Amino acid sequence: MVALPADRPAATRRPARGRTARLLRHHPVTVVVTGPYVLLVVAPALVFDNPDTGFVLKLVLVAGVTVAATETLVRLATHRRGRRVVRAAPQGPADPRVFAVARVVAVVSIVADVVAAFAGRGTIAAQLAAEVTPSPVAGVAALFFGWKYLAVALLLYAVLRGQAQAGSFYRWAAGLIAAQLAVAALTAITAPVAAYLVVVAAAGTVAGVVRGTHVVAALAVLLLLWPGLFALRNDIRLAGGVPVDTTVTAHDRLRLDLQMARLEPYTVPADVGQPDLVQVVAYGLVPRVLAPDRSTISTGARINQYLGGSATSSYSFLSIGNVYFLDGLGGVIVFFGLWTALAVLLTSRVRGAPGPVRLSLFCFVVAGPLCWSSTYPDMMIAVLQYTVAALPVFFVLRATRAVAGQARHRAAPA
Repeated sequence: MVALPADRPAATRRPARGRTARLLRHHPVTVVVTGPYVLLVVAPALVFDNPDTGFVLKLVLVAGVTVAATETLVRLATHRRGRRVVRAAPQGPADPRVFAVARVVAVVSIVADVVAAFAGRGTIAAQLAAEVTPSPVAGVAALFFGWKYLAVALLLYAVLRGQAQAGSFYRWAAGLIAAQLAVAALTAITAPVAAYLVVVAAAGTVAGVVRGTHVVAALAVLLLLWPGLFALRNDIRLAGGVPVDTTVTAHDRLRLDLQMARLEPYTVPADVGQPDLVQVVAYGLVPRVLAPDRSTISTGARINQYLGGSATSSYSFLSIGNVYFLDGLGGVIVFFGLWTALAVLLTSRVRGAPGPVRLSLFCFVVAGPLCWSSTYPDMMIAVLQYTVAALPVFFVLRATRAVAGQARHRAAPA
């Protein structure tokens, strides 16, 4: 253990640590949703004296208060046990094959994502061409796009049930993250890696498997490495014939507060031709491999056109800003209220400790609607796609649990 400075008495240290632990224990969803905004949006706005700091703070506060109030009310409305989150899951071999299934899911996810990137799916060149990769290999591999989140959930559940050690989670998570870095190198797009890191850190911390100190250390390392990674990304794009704006520096890309502040002068709600509920459901439930000729949906590209840009590039005001831009302040309250309520119910113990399915759905929600960098309403399509793609795994887990239950019943004395 690292020794703390002698001029800071223990009495002043422990309460702070206790308050942090209590906040994470009783309001994990609030921490997961607002944490990235506080660190990546509000802090830079204050440090660099953004002239639109008041506007940025208003949006973050409205969303943050909505999330915190919703989480508090939902937990109070459920049984007392519902206030305890997944870290309190009991130990035991109720689902004996979860760790094995989790490893298979992780391997399939790694292979599928890398193969899809090799086939051209999601590359910056494809984005600029505004086309869907016609390769059938990429189409099939895309079915497993959400499995990287599913793998994280199942690995965490295996640790919580005592089927795996925390070290196993770290090793497999490192492999999954390495695969996303490889995908970023192939596609020349780094934003998905950052979003995935947040999901892994958030889910792992809420589950009590990942330590907060490890998250802080990882963030510090990433900030130190960012200038080099940004330069490498630009080199990859230039090598692929993609133009790069050399006036944008690595520091500029970290000024996410400016990205949200750009929204301030526009009248809301705006209509950019975003998908409606019917399209969200249709695109979410029917894989593209079954409907290869349907048009693409990119609200980010439509927003960029609305701002005067081209259809071959996209723009995002971040999740809170996108919801505000398309649905107004009331939309922010409704959107974050509903999705927070779902996330809280998925992690509560109102119907027993969360199982692998509920924990997986929680990760999907964190990776989609509640992710700080996601694009609304496209992320709702993604959640449906992740859930549909995970159904075969859920059926396998249910079958193995039933077989294990029958075996225990036969082995029990008469």
